[in-house]
Order: sequence, then structure tokens, then C-alpha cells
Amino acid sequence: MTPKADDEQDAEPRPGRRERGRIEAQEVVELIPALRAFARTFCRSHADADDLVQETLTKAIANLHRFEPGTRLKSWLFTIMRNTFLTSVAKSRRETTGIEIEDVGSGREAPQEWSAQVREVRAAIGRLPQAQREVLVLVGMLGVSYEEAARICDCAVGTVKSRLSRARVALLAELGEAPDGR
Repeated sequence: MTPKADDEQDAEPRPGRRERGRIEAQEVVELIPALRAFARTFCRSHADADDLVQETLTKAIANLHRFEPGTRLKSWLFTIMRNTFLTSVAKSRRETTGIEIEDVGSGREAPQEWSAQVREVRAAIGRLPQAQREVLVLVGMLGVSYEEAARICDCAVGTVKSRLSRARVALLAELGEAPDGR
């Protein structure tokens, strides 16, 4: 038997290029830092965030055949992560596991004033409602477009904009800053 021409083409790797919608491993690897940053909006500890990223990547790999060519891989992965997190929250509400122990900071902290400010901002972001925190990180920190954030969060673009606006106002109030110079 002689292999078909298509099989021969598939056997030859073509770096940086998608063949018939196939996702290259390097494309996924390049998105891991963004996935980790997005996971931190859901999880307080780095270990839990890394677990969420790992679970997201596992599900993505198992469902590569469902990825639609022409769509953004980053959005697809963020959607998988969000749905994975929401499923785990729903599952944990049904289960009672006892007392939850908060992650206590490890390592020593830098003495600079900015270090204290970063902790203050991080804590203020952590106190935002989940929907606002999610949009703030997606749009404000990761630079995702309103449209892409709306697809990831499964809501309208206007909802993304209003959540972002409320998040910014709440953050400024929490940090004792006057919004827009008022």
C-alpha cells in the first residue's frame, strides 16, 4: 500500500503553521502564561491556579477535534478554563469538605513601598465580585477585546463593558482614589 498524498503532507511538520485547522503544540505552549494569569482570577493560591491550568490543558487536548478552525485558540482555552472552574464551584457547593484554610503567603516580601501597594491592589481585586474580577483581568490586564471577553464570559458586549466599569469604580473606591479626578 502506498500512503495518500494527504498523509504524506501530515507527516511533515510545518512549524508555525496550521494545516486544516490542526493546532500546533507551540501555539498552546505560548498561551500558558496568559492561562496562568487568567486562572489567578479564579484561584487564590498559585498551586490551585496551576491545577486549573493543567485541567484546562488536559480537557483542551482531549477535545482538540472540537476546536473550530478560524476561531481564536486563546478564547477557546479561556472558555474551557472558565467552564471548568464554574463546574468545580458548583460541585464543591454540593460537597461539604470541612473548614477551608486560606493560603498564607510564603517567602519573604520585598521591603519596597510598591510591594505593599501591589498587595493592596491584589487584595482589592480579590474582593471584587467574580464576574467583575474576571472581566477586569481579561480586558484590563490581559488585553482581551470586549468581543472576545463577551464570548469567554458567555454574555453580551454591553455586559462586559458595564462589569468592567463597575469593577474600575469599585477598585478605585476600595483603594481610596477618586474616579476620573472627582
